[in-house]
Amino acid sequence: MSTVVAAPMPREAVEPTAPRPPRRRRWPRYVLPTYTGLVIFYLCSPIFVMILFGFNHTRGRFNFAWQGFTLTWYRNLFAIPELTTALKNSVAIALISTLLATALGTMIALALNRYRYRGRGTTSLVLFMNIAAPEVVLGASLLSLFVTLGFAEGFVTILIAHVMFNIAYVAVTVRARLAGFDRSLEEAAQDLGADPWTTFRRVTLPLIFPGILAGALLALALSIDDFVITYFVAGHTQTFPLWVFGATRLGVPPQVNVMGTLIFVFGVSLALLNVVLQRKRT
Repeated sequence: MSTVVAAPMPREAVEPTAPRPPRRRRWPRYVLPTYTGLVIFYLCSPIFVMILFGFNHTRGRFNFAWQGFTLTWYRNLFAIPELTTALKNSVAIALISTLLATALGTMIALALNRYRYRGRGTTSLVLFMNIAAPEVVLGASLLSLFVTLGFAEGFVTILIAHVMFNIAYVAVTVRARLAGFDRSLEEAAQDLGADPWTTFRRVTLPLIFPGILAGALLALALSIDDFVITYFVAGHTQTFPLWVFGATRLGVPPQVNVMGTLIFVFGVSLALLNVVLQRKRT
């Protein structure tokens, strides 16, 4: 009797083929970058318009329509004495208030981060209330304080007001930097013979300097363009935002766009310099 031997089945028929992974669509990964770019363009478009109209060859009081390219307004930047004086006041107030607020805010941040004392929670609450309160409320409160104390509104009252609202921003920024600070580095320095001042100057300050610089840049930006609080306490002193607001009824000269462009370029340059310094330290 003969034996029938079945032929072996091919391997493809025994093992099922694995399903192919679904093809990914390429267009969804472009949605978020496109949306982000549109938002950034929308936020920066007023700045682009300001820079563009700083080169506008306008022939009237109003600088609304493009009439040609010119560099006249850059050459005659200080042709309007009142505007030049207002810009000098804004720059001087911004620099002085930034220095004072940075020093005071840094010390407050160090105290809140390192020490436990009565009133610590109240101090933190006051700082955040200062940031959260509307500027109209702060301006009216400061005006009432200066009137009650008999202070004449002017350069000094603007400076005091700017230092007041900038301290909170600097303290919060520096305190965030101190959150991850390693205290063992200071202890090691003191074990090696460094006194408290040397430890702060050689160890603490270099480590928290990026936070201090960030707080100072924020205070500078807030001070140089503040309008609401300054309007309450300025008196007869004119700053750059106040002068521009007053000039809108008669026509803003192109020099305002040029000065705004220079302030913007200066601020962006400081921010980029801060990023470069942090990368070098890293």
